[in-house]
This record gives sequence, C-alpha cells and structure tokens, in this order.
Amino acid sequence: MPQDLLYERLADRMRRQIQRGVLRVGERLPSLRRLGRDQRISLATAVEAYQQLEREGLIEARPRSGYYVRAAAGAAPRSSRARHLSRAPMPVRNPALLGVLDVQSRRDLIPMHAATPDASMLPSAALAAAVARAMRRDPHTALSYTVPQGLPQLRERIAQRYAQCGVEIDPDEVIVTAGAMEAISLTLRTITRPGDIVILESPTYHGLLQAVSAHGLRVLEIPNHPGRGIDPAQLRELLERHSVRAALLVPNFNNPLGSLTSEASKREIVAACAVHGTVVIEDDLYGELAYSGERPSPLRRFDDGEHVVTCGSYSKMLAPGLRVGWMIGGRRRSELLRTKSFSTVATATLPQMALIEFFARHDMERGLRRLRRTLAGNAQVYRQAVLDHWPDGTCVAEPAGGMTLWVELPPAVDGQALFEAALARGIGILPGHLFSNRGDYTHHVRLSCGQPWDRKIESALQTVGELAKHLQG
Repeated sequence: MPQDLLYERLADRMRRQIQRGVLRVGERLPSLRRLGRDQRISLATAVEAYQQLEREGLIEARPRSGYYVRAAAGAAPRSSRARHLSRAPMPVRNPALLGVLDVQSRRDLIPMHAATPDASMLPSAALAAAVARAMRRDPHTALSYTVPQGLPQLRERIAQRYAQCGVEIDPDEVIVTAGAMEAISLTLRTITRPGDIVILESPTYHGLLQAVSAHGLRVLEIPNHPGRGIDPAQLRELLERHSVRAALLVPNFNNPLGSLTSEASKREIVAACAVHGTVVIEDDLYGELAYSGERPSPLRRFDDGEHVVTCGSYSKMLAPGLRVGWMIGGRRRSELLRTKSFSTVATATLPQMALIEFFARHDMERGLRRLRRTLAGNAQVYRQAVLDHWPDGTCVAEPAGGMTLWVELPPAVDGQALFEAALARGIGILPGHLFSNRGDYTHHVRLSCGQPWDRKIESALQTVGELAKHLQG
C-alpha cells in the first residue's frame, strides 16, 4: 500500500477515535516508535499521521513529553479582545475586592477559585524532609533572625536560575521576601507615593488591585489580549498621555488569561517605559509554568537594571505555604532593602534553609517538567468540559501557561450570580468583575485548573454548567 494512504488511513482512524471520545482530551498518545511498532508502519509514516492531526488542531506536541489530544477549538472571550484604554486614572474602587479574601480562606469548597497547585503535584515529601534536615543541622540558626536580604546560598540559587534563561543577575541584587506579593508591595512602597499613577493590565489578578489600593495609587488599565498579551503601542499611548510612575505587568501567563507577551513586545515595553521614566514592576510568578516547556524571558532580560524590578516566588513551583519569594531590584537594591528591613526585618529563616537543603539533593527542573505537563493536561480537559457542558455561546481563553482559565459567559448569564449559585453548591469559582478596577467582565468567571482531574472536578464543572443554563433562562 502506498505510504501516503497508510498515514492518511491512520490519521483518519485516530481522528474518529478523538471525535467519539475514545481518545480523551489531555490523553497522552503513543510515542512515534511505539505507534510504528504497534501498527507495523515505518517511523516516517507515524510522523506524517501525527503531523496531519496536529495541523488539524486535534493533537499537540509538547517538548520532551510527546503528543497529546487537544481540547476542541473555542473562541477566545469576545470582550477580552475588545478592551479599551483607560481615559483617566482612577483610585481602586471595586467594592467586590473586599470580600474575596473570605472566599479564598474557605476550605469546604471544591477549590476551582484558588490559583495554586494541589499538594499532590508538588514535592511535598521531599520538602518536609528538607525542613527536618535544616532543623537538625542547625536549629539555632533556623529559629533565629537572618539578614534582611536573605541567605546568600538561596540568593545565588535564584540568580543561577535566571541565568538559565539568559538573564545575568548579581546575587547581591536579590532580596528574599515572604512571597511575590510582599515583593510587589515593598516595591510599590519604595517607588511610589499616594496619588501616583500606575498602569495595570485588564483583566489582572485581583491581588494586584488590592496592593495598589493599599498604597493609595491611581490606576490606568491597559488591555491584556488573549494569545498575545500586552500591546506595546497601547502602552506607549498611555505613557504619552499621562505621567505614569510605575507599570505593574504580568507578561508571562497573566492571571486570569494565561496569555504570553512576545519577546519582541517585551523589548518594546521596557524601551517605552525607559523613555518616559516609568518603573516596570514585573510579576514573574508564573514564568516557569510554560505548557511548551520553554521558559519565556522575563522583562529584566531587556533591561540593564535601571528600569525593571522583577518579583517572583517559589509558591507555584514548590510550596505555597513556605512563603519564599524575591525581588531583583537592579540599582534600586539599597532602597528596596531598606524598605524590607523597616517592614518585616527579615524573611523567615527556616523556609530559606529548607529550600537550600532541598536544592542540594533534588533537581527542581525534573519536578517542573512534571508540573507543567500536569497543568497543561488539566487546562485542556477543564476547558473541554466547559465547552461540553456550559451554555452555548460560552467562550474560553486558551492559556499558554499558568493554571487559570478565563471564561466568557453568554450575555444573559451574570458572573456574580453564577459565582453565588456555585458557592451555595460547595463549588469555588471567582466572578470576572474582580479582575478589573472598573468592575468590567460582569459576564465572565475565572477557574483554577490546579486540582488533578477526577470525577469530583468533572461533576463540579457539569454542575456549574447546569447552573449557568438555569440562569440563562
């Protein structure tokens, strides 16, 4: 039989299996060698079949992992594509932000509202052993204050990690913090004064809005576009119209969209802010969680230490509860360190020592590969479940990394009403208006896909879909 017919027949058979659900969304397909062996075909034929299915958008290749069944294509949220720039800066006035912490602290909900990975996806046992070793090795140091800047070995580790993605950082620039949120808050406190103007993306993480509100700052919103992130031209327009003190941006896998700003756009963003004297505060919390496996550059790569302060954390990679993050301040290092010293004196010593112990015995990259694969698979199956079970007209953004899904509901379904109905059924989601200072996105919700896919999650998504259909009338 001619080889072209062989690969076409194989692709057609697999296409039908995907359409019937025999091959499920997120499922890993046989390797090329195994497919060739099982089907008694050449490796070239197996490659042609997979490439054909990939061109059709039915499967995807993940670096160093293999081929997986993709979710069905779905339109990106409509209103997220058509956001407009802020006309004037305004204080943070979204009253819904005050109540979000009450929901975040609940432990009785199916947690699709919390953007953290489940403990089963993280090296919890290895970290627990590292904590125990740190206590045994030097209990006096572990229970004492350390220097405000953080332990040197940990700062070196953070600098080395950035060097792997092309960013040369002196470990002396690194200041260890209690998570990324403390790093962002300390940076805002250092470089801004009440009444200053700060640019934020829209939609953006509600915690960033809360941090800006706590410092009495005014907000300009710039659209973050599904699939392409921040538009440098729109940023330049805002910078030319207003005197902007800082731009608080999430270029790598924005929460909630999961979008990735291109390398070229990042370079333009840093250059534009430099021209206008605007400090970029980069939230790089999700930078290591690329579904492709390729770590995108932080904005700091395109800066010489003058204009960008990069903030990050181990919370999404290793353990949220350790609360170990950092800020890389360039020439602002001394100012930031002084603010840190006057704020919390120093970050807790024991978690830092535990991480040093962990890194001495374990390769973080191995665990990250597993975490990325799991989150990428979760995003696909969660997304497919929404497309299958929620009302017609529901649109879901397709994230490139991170652990959140941004869902636009049909116009008749209010996100706050769906949030409340789901809450009454013990299911946690978040309404879209939390992610905008102006209270936009009233017909959106955000889901976290940080929980392993199982029958409970599947049932919860079906239930929320039924509630949405009921609200639609």
